[in-house]
Amino acid sequence: MKRIVSLISILLILLSASIFYYQVVLQGKIPIAADTIVGLYHPFRDYYAKEFPNGIPFKNFLITDPVRQQFPWRFLSVEEIKKGAMPLWNPYNGAGTPLLANFQTGALYPLTILFFIFPFTFSWTVLIMLQTVLSALFLYLYLRYMRLHQLASLFGAITFSFSGFMIAWLEWNTIAQTILWVPLLLFAKEHYLRGRGRRWILLSIFAESSLILAGHLQTAFYCLLFINIYLLARVFQLSQTSSLRETVTASLKLLTPFLFIGLTVAAITAIQWLPTIQLILQSSREVDQANWLVDGWFIPWQHLVQFLAPDFFGNPSTLNYWGVWNYGELVGYIGILPIIMALYAIGFRRDKKTAFFATLFFLSLIFSLPTLFAKVVYILNIPFLSSSQPTRLLSIADFSLAILAGLGIDMYANRKKHIFYPLFFLALCFSGLWTISTFLPGFFAMTDEQAVIARNNLKLPSILFACSLFLISLHVILKRKIFQYGILVCLVAITLFDLIRFGLKFTPFTASEYLYPKTATISFLQKDKSMFRVMATDSRLFPPNFSLMYGLSSVDLYDPLFLKRYGQLIAAMERNEPNIDPPFGFNRIITPHNVMSPLVNLLNVKYVLSLSDLDPVRYKKVFQEGNTKVFENNAYLPRAFFVKKIIPANSEKDAIAKLFNYAENLGEVAVVEGISTPQVGKAEFSIGNVTIES
Repeated sequence: MKRIVSLISILLILLSASIFYYQVVLQGKIPIAADTIVGLYHPFRDYYAKEFPNGIPFKNFLITDPVRQQFPWRFLSVEEIKKGAMPLWNPYNGAGTPLLANFQTGALYPLTILFFIFPFTFSWTVLIMLQTVLSALFLYLYLRYMRLHQLASLFGAITFSFSGFMIAWLEWNTIAQTILWVPLLLFAKEHYLRGRGRRWILLSIFAESSLILAGHLQTAFYCLLFINIYLLARVFQLSQTSSLRETVTASLKLLTPFLFIGLTVAAITAIQWLPTIQLILQSSREVDQANWLVDGWFIPWQHLVQFLAPDFFGNPSTLNYWGVWNYGELVGYIGILPIIMALYAIGFRRDKKTAFFATLFFLSLIFSLPTLFAKVVYILNIPFLSSSQPTRLLSIADFSLAILAGLGIDMYANRKKHIFYPLFFLALCFSGLWTISTFLPGFFAMTDEQAVIARNNLKLPSILFACSLFLISLHVILKRKIFQYGILVCLVAITLFDLIRFGLKFTPFTASEYLYPKTATISFLQKDKSMFRVMATDSRLFPPNFSLMYGLSSVDLYDPLFLKRYGQLIAAMERNEPNIDPPFGFNRIITPHNVMSPLVNLLNVKYVLSLSDLDPVRYKKVFQEGNTKVFENNAYLPRAFFVKKIIPANSEKDAIAKLFNYAENLGEVAVVEGISTPQVGKAEFSIGNVTIES
């Protein structure tokens, strides 16, 4: 009977995912914001200009990163592996940049095997859907191991897979891929702690390696930190004796196999994290990061409201978001009923697992809100952590809340005592929000228009809360078990509706033909078989990393780990002076626009895309598609060439100064650091021809 019930639970998880992805299943759409490609950027807007003169409408402008980063990087890495090569280098963007060392490629992630079996876009879609399914299945297994009721386990699993964090980062296909392995790891480690066989060691190694290789370093760090804290707590709990010495000895004995697991995982994943560390050390990560003092770096206190009303400050998909900075970074919503049950567990369930996850939840909030504890990391400038945004700790907060929600409804199904306390607390919260948005808009510095948005987006959460209150009251009054179980099922169904509606509102599903369409401009550039790079004069044109998808090379780049030296070169080029002092004036996104700089020639820029005319002396217009104009640079230098003279330089600043001194002669000289004048004097030069064959 238990197996049948478990099978039904698994089928319900699959059904829930099918409902959420109905546009994929029934309409053939893809879960990626391809509509932003054709709706925001030229020449794609020009391509569809006849049908959509004002641009194709797009659902969510906030989710452009997957089409500008993760999808192209994964595509290139898969193509390289298919050719039998390691995906070490991306020659298409930023005048060449590391690829494998870029953690977000996810090139070696085990589930990337899908791309070698099925077409790329289909595999990308399946991989996104698997995030929802696997995160729910793995948490379901863990909650069942914790001896929660089947319905409570299902409730917690659905809460996690459709939580605010999972939905906000779903289409990145890296961040949610990372955290989905956490419940499976807990499940495997618990089994091994109970002495249930070595196969759980193998499962732990696989799951932990997958977590690291999934493609997001910061989330992986938080997850591993959490897992090891959990492991230490469990080992100490299982090893407790009357003697401290015996407890320590027993703990060390229990931890020994996990040390082996950790070393094995480190060895397996070294192929990924070793080059990433090298890239971090050579990147601009520590030099030109966002200011942690600005609003939005931490979760603003007022945005805790989003745990109750996710769209209180509006939603980017409806173009009315008026909250601080980035909606996706700040939404921790897990549903109305789950937050009721999580509060119920925190307040009235008395066991160690509840205490652990409640503590973890509060700690994740303490270090993601602008508290003194959170600011210490940035005040002390602790490496890596001080360049990481603490809002991502919502991953741990939502995961903990989902488990607490399962623990809460499990307790509620067996005893209903004190359930009205969290209901009363939330009733006060909703009453306060209605009062503030109606009579005290100044409390959140709201305009009248923003107050209307807040009230409109309070309606559905309030209705869901009222429905939950009614059903819980009915559940307390009715004594027959069949009625009580039916009401519990209704509560789970309401939660599913709540979370799927929330997810569908935010998540774009788009027509596959919008994904990197081939326009006349792109065809023109591809016809030129010589080796060259392109550049754009406007951020609305052919954005960074897009060129990769068409086999075209560009000088732009969108990557949080761009090379510091390249950043210095572009900063000097944009400033039009040999100034490489940080801040560079750009962060993560390098889009050089200074087409009159002589360094453009050195960067092998043959074609410039522009929405306006350029200097006709240097640039000849060779093509036009709608508003997009293509100009040919008559002074560009080849990708590789012989020089007549070497200019020694003894530092970065000396090198950039000499590069500017010889700006009009860059085709004949090379500025080289680390060599002396006598060495140059002994060199013999001869001018030859360079042919690049591959």
